[in-house]
Amino acid sequence: MNRRRFLTLTACALATPAGAASVADWQGTGFGAALSLRLIGGDAHRARRTFRRVEAEVARIEALFSLHRESALTRLNRDGRLGWPSPDFRDVMALCGRAHAATGGAFDPTVQPLWLAAAEGRDPAALGDVVGWDRVRVTEEEIRLSPGQALTFNGVAQGWAADRIAALLRGEGYGDALIDMGEVQALGHRQDGRDWSAAIAAADGARLGEVSLSNRALATSSPSGTLIGAGRAHILGPAGQVPRWSTVSVSAPEAAVADALSTAFCLMDRPAIDAALTAFPGARVEILV
Repeated sequence: MNRRRFLTLTACALATPAGAASVADWQGTGFGAALSLRLIGGDAHRARRTFRRVEAEVARIEALFSLHRESALTRLNRDGRLGWPSPDFRDVMALCGRAHAATGGAFDPTVQPLWLAAAEGRDPAALGDVVGWDRVRVTEEEIRLSPGQALTFNGVAQGWAADRIAALLRGEGYGDALIDMGEVQALGHRQDGRDWSAAIAAADGARLGEVSLSNRALATSSPSGTLIGAGRAHILGPAGQVPRWSTVSVSAPEAAVADALSTAFCLMDRPAIDAALTAFPGARVEILV
């Protein structure tokens, strides 16, 4: 889960005005990226307890979806099947199916063999016959891949993790927080009562715009931000599509939805993007350049 993001967050000032709610910050690593969290309200002891639970949840999610350590996903890719997948694993699979259908197949986790081929300097086109979400079988008892297939959740797992951390924080009684798990979920408001603000930047760092977030998520994808193999963009089309856009930013109530759509939209024309958005109420394009 190493996909770079070009998202700069503008949080509230570190100074605490008299009578204002307290602020607690956490930083960590996971999913191949730097992670951060800002909590508004609660005492220091409560925040430390919450941060320990966040760290445990990050470790749990990595044990499901990491491609860089032993996980349920690496076992599925190695064995071609995963028996009795967890509800969380099936939940991500279901979202992938929705995104695949809405985007006309542009979002397709079975591109993992193409990604590996490109990273190793081989021609991904030679492996096109193993790609196809419709060839993956999902039941309560097992997930089964067709021969030669492998999955990547790079286009959805970080957003899904942000949503899970948001659910954890709500369960802890927090209504205001900024969560960055590689994709961003903003709960409530900043310390000063205003919406959280996110500045969107291109792969070269150029500022493209700014959006306000409250109980809303934002995901940004820049295909050329990370290059693989012989200078290929890291977002690969399952049918050989090449990126149409240099930066796509999508906001939605759920970070996982924003994550999946920002990835797929890099490969789609504007009419197809507009059609896909109708399948996800509340989602919208913030930047498309």
